[in-house]
Amino acid sequence: MSTGACVAASTAHRVRVLRALGLTPWVRRAIAVPPVPEAAPASDGAGVACVVVLPERCSARELDLLGRALSAGGAWLARAARMQVKAGQLAANVPAAQAYLVFGEAQAHALGRVLPTAVMNRALIVLADEPHLVLGSAAAKRRLWSALRSLRRALITAGA
Repeated sequence: MSTGACVAASTAHRVRVLRALGLTPWVRRAIAVPPVPEAAPASDGAGVACVVVLPERCSARELDLLGRALSAGGAWLARAARMQVKAGQLAANVPAAQAYLVFGEAQAHALGRVLPTAVMNRALIVLADEPHLVLGSAAAKRRLWSALRSLRRALITAGA
């Protein structure tokens, strides 16, 4: 059979032939949710999608675990701005964002002292366990995964 004799069959014809052969044709599912734009600034004036607030001292293992967890949330979360709390204080130049992922209560208090009230009211602030707890506890890993899922859902609906 030459290549010139091959004619592209329609989808309906292909399905009929496969069913006649006793095969079930599989169809790849389409994604129902539109993807989040990579650098989607918020429509309400926020400059970045997400900011991750970390404690001052994190080991290499903890940072590796957090990097992998954030990468699982998508490229926009993997590239999120990361800020560290030093001596209980955050730098004064915390960017306004749609969401903040905060690791630990002390970091949440430091973020609350720096952010203006208007930014805090507009933003989603998700609290997760400190990295050393996530590294050693299965329950803390589950809570981190739930936090990442809720953060991703909120940013997808806000960007849509």
